[in-house]
Amino acid sequence: MHLILSLLFSTFSICQTLPSRNIYTNHWAVRISGGREEADKLATKYGYNNLGQIGSLEDHYHFHHSKVVRRSAFSLRGSHSFINMDPKVHWIQQQVVKSRVKRYIRTDQNFIYFNDPKWSNMWYIHCSDRSGRCRSEMNILAAWQRGYTGKNVVVTILDDGIERNHPDLAQNYDQLASYDVNGNDHDPTPRYDSSNENKHGTRCAGEVAAVANNSHCIVGIAYNARIGGIRMLDGDVTDVVEAKSLGIRPDYIDIYSASWGPDDDGKTVDGPGPLAKQAFELGIKKGRKGLGSIFVWASGNGGRQGDHCSCDGYTNSIYTISISSTTENGNKPWYLEVCSSTLAATYSSGEFYDRKIVTTDLRQRCTDGHTGTSVSAPMVAGVIALALEANPLITWRDVQHLLVKTSRPVHLKASDWKTNAAGHRVSHLYGFGLVDADAMVVEAKKWRSVPPQHVCTRTSERRTKYIRPDQILNSTIATSGCADHPDQHVVYLEHVVVRVLIVHPRRGDLQINLISPAGTRSQLLAKRLFDNSNEGFRNWEFMTVHCWGEKAEGQWTLEILDSPSQLRNPEVLGKLKEWTLILYGTSEHPYNSHYSPHHSRSRMLEIPSPGQERKEPDLLLQETPDEEEVDEYNGPCHTECGDQGCDGPEADHCLNCIHFSLGNIKSGRTCVSYCPLGYHEDVEARRCRRCYRGCEKCAGRAHNQCTSCRRGLYLCAEEHTCVEMCPLGYFPDEIQKQCLPCHENCMMCLRDADRCTACNEGYSLAGMTCVPECANGTFFHLEEMKCSACHLSCSTCTGPGMEECIQCAKDFLLQEWRCVPACTEGYYPGEAVGLPQQICRKCEENCLTCHGAGRNCTKCRDGYSLISGTCIINATCNNADEVFCEMVKSNRLCEKKLFRQFCCRTCLMTG
Repeated sequence: MHLILSLLFSTFSICQTLPSRNIYTNHWAVRISGGREEADKLATKYGYNNLGQIGSLEDHYHFHHSKVVRRSAFSLRGSHSFINMDPKVHWIQQQVVKSRVKRYIRTDQNFIYFNDPKWSNMWYIHCSDRSGRCRSEMNILAAWQRGYTGKNVVVTILDDGIERNHPDLAQNYDQLASYDVNGNDHDPTPRYDSSNENKHGTRCAGEVAAVANNSHCIVGIAYNARIGGIRMLDGDVTDVVEAKSLGIRPDYIDIYSASWGPDDDGKTVDGPGPLAKQAFELGIKKGRKGLGSIFVWASGNGGRQGDHCSCDGYTNSIYTISISSTTENGNKPWYLEVCSSTLAATYSSGEFYDRKIVTTDLRQRCTDGHTGTSVSAPMVAGVIALALEANPLITWRDVQHLLVKTSRPVHLKASDWKTNAAGHRVSHLYGFGLVDADAMVVEAKKWRSVPPQHVCTRTSERRTKYIRPDQILNSTIATSGCADHPDQHVVYLEHVVVRVLIVHPRRGDLQINLISPAGTRSQLLAKRLFDNSNEGFRNWEFMTVHCWGEKAEGQWTLEILDSPSQLRNPEVLGKLKEWTLILYGTSEHPYNSHYSPHHSRSRMLEIPSPGQERKEPDLLLQETPDEEEVDEYNGPCHTECGDQGCDGPEADHCLNCIHFSLGNIKSGRTCVSYCPLGYHEDVEARRCRRCYRGCEKCAGRAHNQCTSCRRGLYLCAEEHTCVEMCPLGYFPDEIQKQCLPCHENCMMCLRDADRCTACNEGYSLAGMTCVPECANGTFFHLEEMKCSACHLSCSTCTGPGMEECIQCAKDFLLQEWRCVPACTEGYYPGEAVGLPQQICRKCEENCLTCHGAGRNCTKCRDGYSLISGTCIINATCNNADEVFCEMVKSNRLCEKKLFRQFCCRTCLMTG
């Protein structure tokens, strides 16, 4: 018996230490040159189906093989695998399933749903109680009072889909900002099940853009923003799925909000794969027409498991804005992870007695139970939408600078608040503090873009250093900030990244700190009790924002401490093999410099104002009689002087000019080879004539002869005039400094020709695109680009299905989220505030059919008896003592269900 137990125990131990196996899917990522046609040929040749380009990644395609097992523990071989050897295939990767967890807390299994407006419950936006509990330091109300509500800004939720026909989302829903990556179609509607598992995305969407003043649920932080959803978490999450999701319409979508990541279990180290990394970089470089896509990420909920968000490659990226949470009283929530990459925080839930967040919920409902850092990412996405409305030209880096500058510690409690050398207060719990929406929009309105990002990289010497238990290992790198390379020179810091190669027998015992030349200490990694891995860190990148604004030059120190939490072999030591310091920042001060990518830095000649200009004589030069004899100049003339000579060596001493004369008698005339900005060349008179005011270059002096405009003005190319505001049907292009025409269907547009804000007659807005107006009973079909019929039960709809109605057709009623010809068993027809059609309301509990609320039941479930319109369980209707029941009746206790059951005949049969 003892032997058997020993063997079982040994087997169990082995199983515990075996690494988890990958789950291989029947999807591949392939890189092929030659375009879609070449990719289709190769797919057909080896038995694959080409599902198209992966997001915005050129030459990368998504292949699917229907005859390969959908999910397998092994990478299966077969004829399809010969594609690896095809010379036209540059790279191929079979996709493995990644574990991605929605970042909300599963403490309350019985969420309470409300159909009434919840504005008074939105304690994190405004104060409606007098108890002193309410705090509103995020100043969202103040930003609204300035007129900023997110108008013309597009936000997309990367999650398990959003309920696009939810009454609080339908008006702001944007089909052009939505896609179903899991189902490969344009409908991001969540998959419904009995547990409402796929509610997460709809909850996040409501926080951002729930419609205001529509008698439903809540008000979104950016309640006039466009809201979309990418359904990508309801299926196998692979590198292809993530890259596709991050690359949906990067020139149309402004902000991507994600409240998920690797398991927050305290032992996982994981991040984006190679394709997702490329998608992030592509979005940053090319998204929003070069201004950069804005990625907002929830920092993680692994606090109780001792997790550290530096082991999450999404929140740890310089391209994402990592957001944490605080309770209404400024305490650290029990689920909060700490790390040096967190930029800012918002309110969220805390202990069971702390209030949670109210928002939209699945099946057209509301909830007051939204929790975790999942709350905080969409909140900040909404605040950034307000800032983008104030200034649509701010870049992805400008947004991070604005958050650093305007977030405040206020009442947030943390023992590690410190002031860095640049004067910023910062904490590992909350970054730079609580987000301040009002300060964000005020700063954004006057913001000038920061100078270009420079990157300086230094690597330590390649000499292995041993990490001894309970001893601190210090390794230093001295840097000038790459001062000898102007295009890499970093003086003022933004992000600092440390890439490490560490071998260690138990990864969770390590603590890593980085100390800047100014002495600011960043905790890159804390101990993780559950991390038993012996893999160490293989070129893992840690990131800190705690040195933001400090000087880069000087000595940087990496500090590593190994604190064994359980018995280990003392002879097996950890090793630091190499580390690399990557400094991101600017060579100029980001706020004091006059750099702006949207304005020319060239110096212009000082030109007298039009009011100072006097009428010029017709003659080029007039001789004036000398009042006294002076010596004649006999030296060389300036190269611009003509054949009449000169009175001196300078260009303003010429008696006539070879090319052009600039100026007049009063201000003095100078010979020039070409006319400066603000003047045009009169070839016949050889004069520089002044352009019309506002023109930088012109073909003549008239107001409609401009060819380019001075700073702050835009050229109307068709009329050749300079204007402060572009006329109707045009938008200002900040690069060309011209008024360019909107799309032919747009009456007004913003930033791009096809980013419409108003439509011509016969068209209506679908998101920010003008599509043909569809009559009632039809909807605009995005793939077919035409009006298609709704389901016969719908009067208006967002798609062809019976679950996609916005309003019901005549003689149909709204039941749950569908339009039905008659209420089904267990429901009765009734009116609904704010809705034109009747809705089906649920009968009382245990009632199969009824004709109204209360005691109007007409048929009961099995085991219940119908007594005076109420269903009473058979076993309890025995009637108590008559005297007792008379007392119950006289004291009006029949209204209580308990007494009705004991005194059913007295209370119900006799009324």
